Amino acid sequence: MPRTTTGTAITGHGVWHPPTVLSNEDLCVAFNEFVRRENAKHADAIAAGTREALRESSPEFIEKASGIKGRYVQDRTGLTDPERMCPNIPDRREDELSYQAEYAVNAARRALEVAGRTGEDVDLVVLGAANLQRMYPAIAIEVQNALGARGYGFDLSLGCSAATGATQLACQAVRLGQAQCALVVVPELTTGHMNWRDRDSHFIFGDAAVSLVVEPVARAKPGSWEILSTQMLSKWSNTIRNNKGYLDRCDPQTQFNDDKLFHQQGRRVFKDVVPLAEKFIKEHASAHDLQPTQVARYWLHQANGPMNALISKRLLGRDATREEAPIILDEFANTASAGSLIAFSRHNVDLPAGSYGMMASFGAGYSLGSLLLQRQ
Repeated sequence: MPRTTTGTAITGHGVWHPPTVLSNEDLCVAFNEFVRRENAKHADAIAAGTREALRESSPEFIEKASGIKGRYVQDRTGLTDPERMCPNIPDRREDELSYQAEYAVNAARRALEVAGRTGEDVDLVVLGAANLQRMYPAIAIEVQNALGARGYGFDLSLGCSAATGATQLACQAVRLGQAQCALVVVPELTTGHMNWRDRDSHFIFGDAAVSLVVEPVARAKPGSWEILSTQMLSKWSNTIRNNKGYLDRCDPQTQFNDDKLFHQQGRRVFKDVVPLAEKFIKEHASAHDLQPTQVARYWLHQANGPMNALISKRLLGRDATREEAPIILDEFANTASAGSLIAFSRHNVDLPAGSYGMMASFGAGYSLGSLLLQRQ
């Protein structure tokens, strides 16, 4: 078949994260103290059988269930306070750079340096994130202003496929001639939407940002990654949710309920997503007459280690090596939509020219996104 390409390339990439580390051990000390206090407070109801005792967590449980060993966080003081169990992140004035814009700018500057571009070269900013700090003005426009970029910018929310979705929209804009230097920014400050009192999910997320520069392939330097094609899919599912929104205050009886924070049916998600992602990725490779084994590297969504291991095993027909399907969630934890892009940024420069790589995400919605890339 004729060689297919979008005529665009990823010419720069960069990752930034806050310096503060929260280990599984530190997290469990705080969580288990919270559990002991709650069980003591409700001891009579637990003894009467009208209330179920909370279970403690452990670093071993966390690592076995997820592959996570630690995470970067904006603040650990609130997360290690058994009475608080929520990050302490003070509001900033409206004339100060917002937290998510700061995350985005830090990652963007690293990506622009790799691409050999400056903020003034950028004529499109697409910001993707599973959760947005505010509704408007768009955080992408704030980033555009902070970098001295031209053109236009907009935000995209698509759960854990927000980053691959943002990259595809940047690719399409460059392909259509609407932009010459598009900047994708993914500022995932996830710890604010976590329920740190929930044993099944209190360890999942971490904070980080990643950025990509997308330009016409004719402007790309050797070593850039040409975007051969992109693919998206959505299929309604209610298994991963965060109901926080501007209507919360309109129902004062439910505005502080736990469903306003991240919650999921973890086992159902695992069962649903593995075959869905396998089929999705195989179909994308097949559209280019490629077998999954001809793809040198899979930068998969970094939600869960066992999930990634099973998906890559079903793709390759055997266990994947860390080189074939890199894992970054042991260090970063789940960074929502940023995970596959962080894996790409951390693990791409060693591959030789001509190598194929697949960037793929799968998350709430369900939403799936993939980009087939080739090293130049």
